[in-house]
Amino acid sequence: MKSNFPKVAPDDEGGSEEPPPTVPTSLRAAQPPTPQDQGRHLQRNLANSEGVKASYRREKWRSRSLSMSSNVSSTGSVSSRSSYSSVASGESSGSEEEDGEMDVKERSQVNSSGFSDFCVRNANLYKFGRREIQIAEQEMSALTLLRNKLSSEKILSGARVLICTHLTAQSAVLIETLVACGAVVRVCSCNIHSTQNEVAAALAESNISVFGWKNMSEKDFWWCIDQCVTGEFVTHPTNSDSIATPSSSNSTPTAPSSGAPGKGGSNPGDDMGPNMILDDGGDLTHHMYKNYPEKFVKITGIVEENIGGIHRLYQMSRQGKLPAPVMNVHDCVTKTKFDNLYASRESVTDAIKRSTDCMIGGKLVVILGYGEVGKGCAAAFQGIGCIVMITEVDPICAIQACMQGFKVVRLDDVVHHADIVVTCTGNKNVVTRDHMNRMKTGCILANMGHSSVEIDVNSLTTSELRWERIRSQVHHIHWPDGKHIVLLAKGGVANHNCSSIPSFVISVTATTQALALIELYKAPQTRYKADVYLLPKKMDEYVAQLHLTMFNAHLTELSREQAAFLNINRSGPYKSQHYKY
Repeated sequence: MKSNFPKVAPDDEGGSEEPPPTVPTSLRAAQPPTPQDQGRHLQRNLANSEGVKASYRREKWRSRSLSMSSNVSSTGSVSSRSSYSSVASGESSGSEEEDGEMDVKERSQVNSSGFSDFCVRNANLYKFGRREIQIAEQEMSALTLLRNKLSSEKILSGARVLICTHLTAQSAVLIETLVACGAVVRVCSCNIHSTQNEVAAALAESNISVFGWKNMSEKDFWWCIDQCVTGEFVTHPTNSDSIATPSSSNSTPTAPSSGAPGKGGSNPGDDMGPNMILDDGGDLTHHMYKNYPEKFVKITGIVEENIGGIHRLYQMSRQGKLPAPVMNVHDCVTKTKFDNLYASRESVTDAIKRSTDCMIGGKLVVILGYGEVGKGCAAAFQGIGCIVMITEVDPICAIQACMQGFKVVRLDDVVHHADIVVTCTGNKNVVTRDHMNRMKTGCILANMGHSSVEIDVNSLTTSELRWERIRSQVHHIHWPDGKHIVLLAKGGVANHNCSSIPSFVISVTATTQALALIELYKAPQTRYKADVYLLPKKMDEYVAQLHLTMFNAHLTELSREQAAFLNINRSGPYKSQHYKY
């Protein structure tokens, strides 16, 4: 740490380096040091320490500048390179400063058991990644309880699942749950910025085929998806050895039955290509549909949890292009409320404060969109004293915002006053170059919707604008007149890239995804057609019930008379499929 003490030359104190000659040499060590001696001794130590630190910092920033200069695009924008680094068991973090010179794809990587069907930033980080996963499991007890209950049955035996999701510790708990239940998986990242390199290394160490690393290029992103789709599904003996299965618990609620074994276990000798997809955003599904139609038609079930991916799948359904039923996890109640509303409320302000060190209270915040994500963001900003305004196209959402005390405006009318602008629409180019031209200097621009095209970032890659990288995921965009705005994550999802999402919230979504995959895999072939479905209400309620144990909550039970009066089953479902919570 850099000292605040000024460096003082020995002569400044009027003395010399040697003690006064009147003191005998044999007694000098026994003399109490004078204040001048103490000051000189301290300054010598600080100078030596600072010299070493300064040398290290010079080398670090030299390599970083070289990395940045090599990533200036032809349009003049500077690539956002990660400054992420961490140390685990004395090992290097594998950050870009240390190993960015060599293309990750060109490296020869093998884990401790000889498995090599993966591509991650640094496979040596697996111990640190395993610890990250264990910490996440503590907040995801419902998913681990589900793993404990179903793993002994190997309910997904024969399932060959392509997974495209955020490569984080929380997603790793889901991936390893599917593996423990008998599935063979191939995994790639759905976001170029959100991957935790150490977690990807831990999955690779568990002999899981995983492809992705933090801050990879768009080209590498599609390469990883391609490797995931085209590789072979091979069951490795140690695939689940490192996956902890919690001890059984008598408090685990009974899982709803999926009916008789269906298409999943009925064709054990069929083609060994993928037969299930678990996607986040639809990129893997669309890539497979366009480039590998012969593989796509053999898919027997798709689980999608993102609104962008769901829109694509509904469109394909209308065009008759779906090969199999799709489970729409995004619109399930548990996912909508927790992953969209509560996760956004918990993480949006944290992402902005971590990235900018900015005081948020009292500022004017404009939130684009008042769906579940927008509601969570608005509540977070309102709770810390911000002036919050909402833009909306939907009159129902707009009147909900009005009833919460928010002013509903047009962005064109207030953009020049805004201190913070947050997009939550899932739409394209809701913040245009014209809007950004009119923003005041220092305005913070962040995206909380999944789509990375809500902010028209491409319009900022022109010669008259200058990009300045402040830190990882934070850029100042400078205008010729001296104005600048602060862009987070280059328009990517702010909470995934600049902060984190609570593991408990992800547990709700991940448990829903796991049950949806199991339902599609084990259901009789006549239950679902090639269309888009919501998870059965009974399973939605089961996900919530699993998570109630975290709060030591106890449900009231209906009497037979009460259940008969409401014309429902005593054990649920308690609401109709179209009920709005």
